[in-house]
Amino acid sequence: MLTAGPRARPELALLLLLAGAGVSAATDPPAPPLFNVSLDEAPKLRWLPVLRQYDPDFLRGAMESIMGDRVPKWVHAVIRKTTEKELEHFVPQPFLDEIQGMCNFLSLSLGDCLLVNLAYEYTAFCTSIVAQDSNGHIYHGRNLDYPFGTLLRKMTMDVQFLKNGQVAFTGTTFIGYVGLWTGQSPHKFTISGDQRDKGWWWENMVAALFQKNSPVSWLIRTTLSESEDFEAAVNKLANTPLIADVYYIVGGVSPKEGVVITRNRGGPADIWPLDPLSGAWFRVETNYDHWEPPPKRDDRRTPAIKALNATGQANLSLEALFQVLSVVPVYNKDTIYTTVMSAANPDKYMTRIRHLGKR
Repeated sequence: MLTAGPRARPELALLLLLAGAGVSAATDPPAPPLFNVSLDEAPKLRWLPVLRQYDPDFLRGAMESIMGDRVPKWVHAVIRKTTEKELEHFVPQPFLDEIQGMCNFLSLSLGDCLLVNLAYEYTAFCTSIVAQDSNGHIYHGRNLDYPFGTLLRKMTMDVQFLKNGQVAFTGTTFIGYVGLWTGQSPHKFTISGDQRDKGWWWENMVAALFQKNSPVSWLIRTTLSESEDFEAAVNKLANTPLIADVYYIVGGVSPKEGVVITRNRGGPADIWPLDPLSGAWFRVETNYDHWEPPPKRDDRRTPAIKALNATGQANLSLEALFQVLSVVPVYNKDTIYTTVMSAANPDKYMTRIRHLGKR
């Protein structure tokens, strides 16, 4: 049950705001399944215990539906004409072997499985918040909004990635997808990614992939695996060449360790840190550059800011942040899941599957 103690409970203003938005503060949405994936296993084998928990026909059908709807036909043609040997030159490890292992299990081609993974890099309309409470604690939350809600809500899972039997990092993802849009390196940092709305980008994406640029979600996972602290994570996320523009939102474990990185493919367009001493104790990022007004047709930023101000810095907690992310339209018909996390308290990582009308 999502409950808050007397100190952390949102103020009356936030409760009234939630009620006006049609959201109950007492709702308790379901958690996704939690799986362990051992990074000590060979990449082609490490996802098989997870895949065995699902109906292969359902997975094949879901992946084919997503690929068929999201991937242009000319991209199908380009990738399907690329041989497995050629794919080895521009798809990095361990991602190539992980995708190959899942494809073998599902009797799908490597090209098709790669296309499904790339399809998830597109149209991830999301809301991310990083914030600092009055005691200097950092909190991070996100809604991931995506089409195919009926399918993806059934495919969402939390994954603990293990090294030497210990949790190296945690993430929330979809079965069959090797990247992460949401993740936590315990006692180090948290990351979420939001698509940067720059229009149609498949053509440039394919060109960048052949140049060995990283898919945006793969870089999140690599950063969680390799970076030793908040500063190293920010540097890696800001400067690694990508196949697409994106926003990376990062939270740390110490006061002021929170930032929104606005990315071009080649490097950072803007670095927007927390500045609590000046009153900027939170940053809200949706899918639009923060220095520009959001479009009226999709303004999730303003309601999120209003809810955070109603909560107040002194009342911030993971529970209160979850309620902020439950305000309509921050929470909307395309919201697949909500995750709240704090790297300083990694055991409190929490994801909930969302569905309007079935909260």
